Amino acid sequence: MGLIFLPLMFLALWAVVILPQQRRMRAHNALVSVLEEGDEVMTTSGILGTITAIDDEVLHLEVAPDVTLRIVRAAIARRMNEPEPAGATIDGESSGTDS
Repeated sequence: MGLIFLPLMFLALWAVVILPQQRRMRAHNALVSVLEEGDEVMTTSGILGTITAIDDEVLHLEVAPDVTLRIVRAAIARRMNEPEPAGATIDGESSGTDS
């Protein structure tokens, strides 16, 4: 019984912790790979701005007129000009109607 319990616990840990983290990493890598000049983005620290130039791993982010920050690509949390996922609302409730 003990020989079955340990692999099952490892499988449950993998399904609950490791697999969702891998999915988030893949989604973030896909996001930063498609960034273009002119995209409105939010950094992981909450700074909003527009991408004005893209070097290899460095983005030039205009946060105000004549104010440009240089940040690394990995610091982008999300694109602001993307539509919200279907069914998501601000307070976390579903967007369906109550019956």
